[in-house]
Amino acid sequence: MSFNNLQLIAPLLKALGDTSYTAPTPVQEKSIPVILQKRDVLVCAQTGTGKTASFALPLLQLLSIQETTKRTNCQALILVPTRELALQVAESFTIYGKYLSLKHLAIFGGVSQHSQVKALRQKVDVLIATPGRLLDLLEQRCLSLSDIQYLVLDEADRMLDMGFVNDVRKILSRLSDQRQTILFSATMPPQIQQLTNTLLNQPVKIAVTPPATTVERIQQLLYYTEKRHKPSLLLQLLKDEGMQTVLVFSRTKHGADRITQNLTSAGIKAAAIHGNKSQAARQTALLNFKKGTIKVLVATDIAARGIDIDQMGHVINYELPNEPETYVHRIGRTGRAGKNGVAISFCDYEEKLYLRDIQKLISKTIPVVKDHAFDVPLMHGNDFKQPGSLQILHQSGRSGKRKGRLFMQQM
Repeated sequence: MSFNNLQLIAPLLKALGDTSYTAPTPVQEKSIPVILQKRDVLVCAQTGTGKTASFALPLLQLLSIQETTKRTNCQALILVPTRELALQVAESFTIYGKYLSLKHLAIFGGVSQHSQVKALRQKVDVLIATPGRLLDLLEQRCLSLSDIQYLVLDEADRMLDMGFVNDVRKILSRLSDQRQTILFSATMPPQIQQLTNTLLNQPVKIAVTPPATTVERIQQLLYYTEKRHKPSLLLQLLKDEGMQTVLVFSRTKHGADRITQNLTSAGIKAAAIHGNKSQAARQTALLNFKKGTIKVLVATDIAARGIDIDQMGHVINYELPNEPETYVHRIGRTGRAGKNGVAISFCDYEEKLYLRDIQKLISKTIPVVKDHAFDVPLMHGNDFKQPGSLQILHQSGRSGKRKGRLFMQQM
């Protein structure tokens, strides 16, 4: 199968010829023809499967055909959960639409709205937006969505996780019912199912991989260690010359900054991106990471959403996520565009419950790397032992000061 078999127009095929993409991915192969038929589509696809091109290519084609007949302002709306993803999608429209006269614009929070409002006064065919900023501009009457004919909800599950459901519903209420709707989601929780029932009209359902499974070409490895040894373990791993581009995940913004400071002090070029960083700082860090100026990018989950780098060799979970689905999203940052990747996870005593939930979700036991310099043999297996023969059953804490109780059972 090649892109020539998908009935794409010459300008799009020419643009694809300028890239390294030679054949459509399974999600592209299944989605593009259906979207070109102007059918509503529900796609369950994980990160790294090529889903952006799945909707960008057919939308560009549909809009270019309309260009000679009916030209209205802002005909397509793409809702995304984060500004990083908004910029990534906008970059894809630039690449695929380079030989078309269509214009697109990305709007998101965290920056001054002045330049965005100014750009909206010009003709825009495709609007890529985060829900919060879009709703703000709608309420200020800086734009209208009355001419929207195509709606895409990208990473819909993440939008709901981030609390955008009410904003999304308010935006939907401003759209005409006479539109084509395309919904992409990595997982299909009940909330997404309910949303599709009210949002989509007899949708074609496409699933390229089962929900909450990991890509086989990603090698997953697990390192048991104590929390206090994680900085040293990370430094030891980064000495490997095979690690050229490494994305490190932290659960918190403060943790991301602390990891970055430790790496920088050790002479490793690193930068952090998270919600407390300005948009300019985040984009500079991401650009330097893509160019190879820095070796390690340390990110929180929300900030990392939308990072799309084909050459990403390694992902390191410095801290395991407390939501197992997040693990799938994290490691999906590597092993992209048909390439192999490595996902390494650190696990301390308090994270074994998280690990259990992750392995249950992905239906796979992550291989353990044993006998490394900071190994904790007592943690191997399915027990919850730690030195001192104590078994931690549950722990709760808040803001560095423990709240609740620490239940321990003498072995």
